[in-house]
Amino acid sequence: MKAKTFLELVTLSANLYTLSKDTQLMEKLKDFTEDGKDKINEFIKEKSYDEDGNEIEFVDKLVLKMIQAKEELEHKIGEVVADFYEKVNITHTDKIKELEEKISQLSKDLALAEARINHLENKG
Repeated sequence: MKAKTFLELVTLSANLYTLSKDTQLMEKLKDFTEDGKDKINEFIKEKSYDEDGNEIEFVDKLVLKMIQAKEELEHKIGEVVADFYEKVNITHTDKIKELEEKISQLSKDLALAEARINHLENKG
């Protein structure tokens, strides 16, 4: 097995483990299931209208709710992954790029300083 694939599998399993241990998420899922029946009934009875004043069909309302739930889940997963990276001290790609840019700038500054020193040595 290639090292990259192995590392990806380890990272994925660690992320899944972290998600499963996130008690706040588990409590929220428990609350959703407890309140689920009432909310579903309320959702079905609720009348929603589009911008033209036409009633939105149940399937369309369901699709809108699924899109909203997907966005919320993606946001939560992003937060959990960021927390996980911070806990295990894994450097994020953005941070690596930032450090590479700093190294590049420092290399340029060093080259300019060396050129100045050489210029001053040649004068003296």
